Amino acid sequence: MIYTYLGPAGTFTEAALLQVPEARDSERIPAANVNAALELVRTGEADAAMVPIENSVEGGVSTTLDAIATGEPLQIMREALVTISFVLAVRSNIDTIDQIRSVATHGHAWAQCRGWAESNMPNAEFIPASSTAAGALGLLEDETSHDAAICSPLVAEERGLKVLRTSIEDNAGAVTRFVLVARPGPIPAPTGVDKSTVILPLSEDRPGALMDILEQFVVRGVNLSRIESRPTGEGMGKYFFSVDVDGHLAQERVADALSGLHRVCPNLRFLGSYPAAEGLSSSVDAHNSDAAFSKAQDWVSGLTARLATS
Repeated sequence: MIYTYLGPAGTFTEAALLQVPEARDSERIPAANVNAALELVRTGEADAAMVPIENSVEGGVSTTLDAIATGEPLQIMREALVTISFVLAVRSNIDTIDQIRSVATHGHAWAQCRGWAESNMPNAEFIPASSTAAGALGLLEDETSHDAAICSPLVAEERGLKVLRTSIEDNAGAVTRFVLVARPGPIPAPTGVDKSTVILPLSEDRPGALMDILEQFVVRGVNLSRIESRPTGEGMGKYFFSVDVDGHLAQERVADALSGLHRVCPNLRFLGSYPAAEGLSSSVDAHNSDAAFSKAQDWVSGLTARLATS
């Protein structure tokens, strides 16, 4: 197996990938950005890619949501959660925070440390980096464009960077969710604690269009753990919804909901059913259980068997 991930080495994404037992002893290729990682999978140069998809502070990672919603189909095989903590690393000639004029990091990391930064270095300019590790490694370059970087403790330790402050995140215990994405193939067997992800394009902008989608889940007792709207890029009013639901395709209520959704959104994209990292199962009412669906189907089959034939 060949794995790729949002690099360079030492990112939180690599930490998520290392939660996959098979990845520890396999070839791991760092990619410059999410789109590059997914393209390696689509072209067959890598078997799977680990990419960030959601943060407990900032919500969905728009780059990932957009990239897996379009292009050649992909499938989510599993998810991983990483608790996020940041340090302030600096160039070797920086000794105090007031010497810092610019700081580089990924946009999501900056959002999670903005309060601390505004209180402790209000005059420092934020410079976007492709990843937290990329910003940190820039400190080792002779012609670096920034004085400091907000990064993971791991990359600072591995690269021997000078650290002025630790635990600078505004929300202690913040978590980022990552997904392992591969080309479409066998769907992992249900574990009893699973998620399914679907991309639902809004076919037309009209009153009740979103309700038509949501009621497919409601009437079958399927819980939505995440729903986000994203523009398709095709013009104003053109959106798709990225949805995570509690449950697996193998469960009758989820399969029936997908069947209903296909009637409403024939261009929907099923991104897979996979084990949920949280390990929490949602309660299911008796009338939405697999047994209830089976009994209902048997009852209807009995009625249709009595239909008169000409």
